[in-house]
Amino acid sequence: MELTIWGAAEQVTGSMHLLTFDNYKVLIDCGLDYERDTYQEENQNFPFDPSTLDLVILTHAHIDHTGNLPTLVRLGFQGQVLCTPATADLTELLLMDAVNIFLSKQKKSGRGRGRRQHSSGPPPLYLQKHVNDTMERFITIGFHKKFQFHEQASLTFVPIGHLLGAAAVILEINDGGTIKKIGFTGDVGRKNYPVLVDPEVLPPLDYLVLESTYGGKFHTKDESLEEKLVQTIQEACIKYPGRLIIPAFSIGRTQALVFTLNKIFSKGLLPRVQIFVDSPMANFATDIYRKHHDLVNDDAKEFYRTKGDEFDFEALSYVTDKKESVTISNYHEPCIIISSAGMLEGGRIQDHLFHNIQNYYCTILFIGYCAPGTLGNRLLRGDPIVRLRGRDLMVYASIKQTDLLSGHGDHQDLIDTLITQDPGKLKNIFLVHGERKSMEHLRDALTELQYNATIAVKGTTYRI
Repeated sequence: MELTIWGAAEQVTGSMHLLTFDNYKVLIDCGLDYERDTYQEENQNFPFDPSTLDLVILTHAHIDHTGNLPTLVRLGFQGQVLCTPATADLTELLLMDAVNIFLSKQKKSGRGRGRRQHSSGPPPLYLQKHVNDTMERFITIGFHKKFQFHEQASLTFVPIGHLLGAAAVILEINDGGTIKKIGFTGDVGRKNYPVLVDPEVLPPLDYLVLESTYGGKFHTKDESLEEKLVQTIQEACIKYPGRLIIPAFSIGRTQALVFTLNKIFSKGLLPRVQIFVDSPMANFATDIYRKHHDLVNDDAKEFYRTKGDEFDFEALSYVTDKKESVTISNYHEPCIIISSAGMLEGGRIQDHLFHNIQNYYCTILFIGYCAPGTLGNRLLRGDPIVRLRGRDLMVYASIKQTDLLSGHGDHQDLIDTLITQDPGKLKNIFLVHGERKSMEHLRDALTELQYNATIAVKGTTYRI
């Protein structure tokens, strides 16, 4: 049996791992690699013939784990895609949004070129038709239900937190008479995260492919998310009659944030403040969270039982269309605006920034990571001037950040994922989905615990 790491090797995007046994090929995740600006061109081809694959298994819906599936299908993959039901629903939403992003970039690249030069930038990786073709191949399987996909192999999905429907993939394979168990964590969540269940303990394994995003890093422990939000809202909207803008990814972060705000206001910890969720995709995603309500954690279920919908309350308004979004600029009372995208690269959040970045009574609270080169990163590093809509704007708004809503487990969460494994039986841990420094920190910590850990190298085949 052979394992080849084709993506997320010493980087955090493009997850794609190929497992081959008994002339049968399984691809675990098929994510977009968007480490470079030329990612659309770089994702056009695969290091293998897609038509030779037999099966794809998904850990969760995020685009760096699913975003190149339609390209795989377009180039000849004809097999099935296995995942949990919630992952299927969220994946379709994200892939359709990816098409819109591709088309938008193509349109922007073509501006100002004249009538004879309107071919624009790189063509879309795929279109809506390819997403539809891809979704027809999905087969959904619930958590903890052993599924035989080959006469010598089965899979089980184990809840791993991080995102609704996210799973660690546990494969049990008869390799020449020897039963081997291989785990793929996908992205590991964190304990006590709003709405989501905690990552479960993994069963005994022979091999594990483990993400390492937060290797060597630890989340804030000295205050709770509720405390941080209460303090920030108090300063931004109550002590001073201003507005709080929170850039948030539409899927996962927005639902966790809305639920936490619901709890804060239902407890009477703050006087009423109007809240706008201005993200069409967040509205669709929230409906998917409602559809799969059986997957939310006990805290969310208890809130629903005693107080009602976690994602809806009196002071909350979901903005539906662009016209309604524009009117928020004319809302002169203190308010909270939640909008995407989280790194400020596109989306309606840029409209709100344009109108408020020079407002002394505006606070911008970042609740997630902002990659270098993004507008969000420039604000966080303290740039006094940023460019929006072709204009250089002075930054007078207050800029704040918290990691309390990060969906990734930190260093200790990663260790806890496998700490029950017997170092004598777990033959190797392949580290993926992390920057080199994070991988080295995690590898060294695992080595101290007597585990064998390898920093996976892209394109390298490991016999297991």
